[in-house]
Amino acid sequence: MAIRQIRLIGDPVLRTKAQEVTDFGPELHKLIDDMIETMRDTGGVGLAAPQIGVEKRVFVYEADGELGHVVNPLLENSQEQLEPIEEGCLSIPGLSYPVVRSMRTTIKGQDKNGEEIQISGEHLLARVFQHENDHLDGVLFIDRLNREDKRAALAELNDPAYQNTIQQTKAERSGSVGSAFGLN
Repeated sequence: MAIRQIRLIGDPVLRTKAQEVTDFGPELHKLIDDMIETMRDTGGVGLAAPQIGVEKRVFVYEADGELGHVVNPLLENSQEQLEPIEEGCLSIPGLSYPVVRSMRTTIKGQDKNGEEIQISGEHLLARVFQHENDHLDGVLFIDRLNREDKRAALAELNDPAYQNTIQQTKAERSGSVGSAFGLN
């Protein structure tokens, strides 16, 4: 296993729609293991493959005592919504804003062996599923903000001081990034 470098806002891969996974072999198993290790190393509750530069429809999560992964997810969200809660992202360090998400989510997808799975989550787990699945479609949490918060977030991102946050994050994370042996 290896800790992978997390791509930060501005990287085009974060705005690219990920491709469906068709090969369920050892490379996918290693990718998922690396993603879990990377997520844990950075203290995240979820991580999508595009966040480490891999344009595949895969995400991992560890929230509400549940650790798992989903390949080629399809989400079904409840119409009942959670109250807006501050949400952040490993790819947008230092920024958090309230985001409205569905209260419950059911995911249909596959595991790393290609077996069909279905997982349901509420509250935090549902929020994580929705956030990570957004990454697979090139959507960032800032795209889900109300107009006022989005304006504030964009102003913060465009502030020259935010580059200090980016540089500090890169420096902090660089000490634990491992080799992926050229695998993407």
